[in-house]
Amino acid sequence: MTVMSWTDDRVEQLKKLWEAGLSASQIAAELGNITRNAVIGKVHRLGLSGRAKSPSSAAPRQRKVRPAQHMMRISRPVSRGNTALAQAFEIEAEPDPIAYDNVVPMSQRLSLLELNESTCHWPVGDPGSPDFFFCGGKALNSLPYCAHHSRIAYQPAGDRRRQARVPGK
Repeated sequence: MTVMSWTDDRVEQLKKLWEAGLSASQIAAELGNITRNAVIGKVHRLGLSGRAKSPSSAAPRQRKVRPAQHMMRISRPVSRGNTALAQAFEIEAEPDPIAYDNVVPMSQRLSLLELNESTCHWPVGDPGSPDFFFCGGKALNSLPYCAHHSRIAYQPAGDRRRQARVPGK
């Protein structure tokens, strides 16, 4: 890498070329053995500004006249987020008569060691308390909970948001 020093002659030539409206790349090519960025840096340090416009950019360009087009806007249903994989759950499960509002019959209550794939794994109470138990009702196919607790655990996102917004209703 060679180090180029700015001589007085080169600075004067830079000023003339800059005022003539040449770009930094053109000036670098004219001076030789110098980069465009070196030219920009020197122009900045010298405080040069307000240079003459090049002949090509002095005249404004003529714009093509386009015929007026009438656009028809079609309203679309409002949806937020990625809906490509969204599922519409419209299946209503019948209410489970056994487990309702955490009232679980004594005969149905299970401890952790008594749970299996066909029983409801819904925890009831404080795990540190001696009264803690699991629901133990009949679990739905491929789910860990009974029908009642599945409705609580697997609420559609829209319903959860509505309940969070309107706590009084």
